[in-house]
Amino acid sequence: MRTIHPTAVVDPAAEIGEGVSIGPFSVVGPNVRLGDGVVLHAHTVVDGRTTLGAGVTVFPHATVGMVPQDLKYRGEPSRLEVGDKTVIRECATLHLGTEGGGMLTRVGAGCLLMANAHVAHDCVVGDNVILVNCATLGGHVHIGDNAILGGLSAVHQWVRIGEGVMVGGMTGVENDVIPFGMVTGNRARLGGLNLVGLRRANHPRDDIHALRNAYKLLFEGDDPLSARLDRVLETHGGSPLVDRMIEFIRAGGDRAICTPRSRDGEPE
Repeated sequence: MRTIHPTAVVDPAAEIGEGVSIGPFSVVGPNVRLGDGVVLHAHTVVDGRTTLGAGVTVFPHATVGMVPQDLKYRGEPSRLEVGDKTVIRECATLHLGTEGGGMLTRVGAGCLLMANAHVAHDCVVGDNVILVNCATLGGHVHIGDNAILGGLSAVHQWVRIGEGVMVGGMTGVENDVIPFGMVTGNRARLGGLNLVGLRRANHPRDDIHALRNAYKLLFEGDDPLSARLDRVLETHGGSPLVDRMIEFIRAGGDRAICTPRSRDGEPE
């Protein structure tokens, strides 16, 4: 059974699943698809070519599927997809994709986007990601599964953040962050591995130990990163967490890899 408040404005062309609840003064556009059990609280806006998966909840004053804040956008029929059971809290903003980024912004399943979080055009966000209050993703950002971005953090356009990463509050991330890394700072530097997250995810102890050793090899020494990466592959290749880290680095991107600070406080 659907529940639509009489003050809500729902376009007749919108596709509304079973058990959907739409609260007072909400607006749903003609190209929107709401999966079964979606809940839109009061004063929400869902527009554009937007699909919300089953069980998604949107809180007051969030805007989902609006046109991107990109001056190159020319009204192309781009899309936004949000996975099942994701929660979008108050005043969060999620924007459509653009022609320059594959025409799609995608947020995975089971995510929590806290109040005032922002997901810009063409971002790809994995499953079970948490964006704490006011966390901001620039355009074309990729976030791996199970990452957590602290409050007031900001991620530069085109940055990749690997799975299981912890980004500290008020951190500016301008370079790629390896899977399972932990970064903090006005301009993010690696501060080690997210060991708490690894243990909570129930990764085997031996795999975590191998990853710790690989991390030390990778970020110690003055030889090129490619040579250190070869050493890591030779000594720890085959360990699943290490292999995922190596694959992430070798895949490359538009940004450099975030590194630790040296002992004298300067970047390595």
